[in-house]
Amino acid sequence: MSSFDGRVAVVTGGTRGIGFATAAALASSGATVVITGRDAGVVAERAAELGSRVSGVALDVTDSAAVKDVFKAVAKEHGRIDVLVASAGVLEGGLIGMLTDDHVGTTLATNVAGTIACVQAAARAMMRKRSGSIVLLGSIVGERGNAGQTVYAASKAALSATAKSAAKELGRHGIRVNAVAPGVIRTDLIAEQSDEVLAKVQADTALGRLGTPEEVAAVIRFLVGDDASFVTGQVLGIDGGLVL
Repeated sequence: MSSFDGRVAVVTGGTRGIGFATAAALASSGATVVITGRDAGVVAERAAELGSRVSGVALDVTDSAAVKDVFKAVAKEHGRIDVLVASAGVLEGGLIGMLTDDHVGTTLATNVAGTIACVQAAARAMMRKRSGSIVLLGSIVGERGNAGQTVYAASKAALSATAKSAAKELGRHGIRVNAVAPGVIRTDLIAEQSDEVLAKVQADTALGRLGTPEEVAAVIRFLVGDDASFVTGQVLGIDGGLVL
């Protein structure tokens, strides 16, 4: 397993779910980790839970000016940014006929524009060292679609395309960019799903169960580490065989 001693990682959306598990995995492997979230109090609390290698800063990724300022501050304080895991995102369902402009705008602003702003800011810092690794949080919904999640699916499909395009552009600077496409993972994002829906998902999954944030985090840790040094522009499914 790759060591992250001396490396600095930024995990957006790091206060819960996959982001929190990823921050924990990177910190346990030796990285200095900065997590972000919109609520300053929650960020501080969650960073403290993860130990001395982890600090936190409040950030709304839809504020591009704030994104630039935060990444500049992290790079200045620590002298580098080696890893970005862009985990910040929202999941709001809605049938096509019921979608509002606000629903569409918020989802795309957070999941797409916010992620791209973070990639831009991280890449600037990484270019100075001519090395770095970025992982974006896609979804199997972005790969195959899902009724009632048109906007969410569109946003996650956009992130797959972003990872591939950014990988082609940033590779010459020594920066790798990949994405993961998790299946149904036991986080608070699925809290509103009925038992019937989740039971059907489990039945359709080859492994017969839902995934955990820690399982996704382990794959992300691999992708941003040296063991994946020749892997870029990939969208890696982590779905237990739901998509086969």
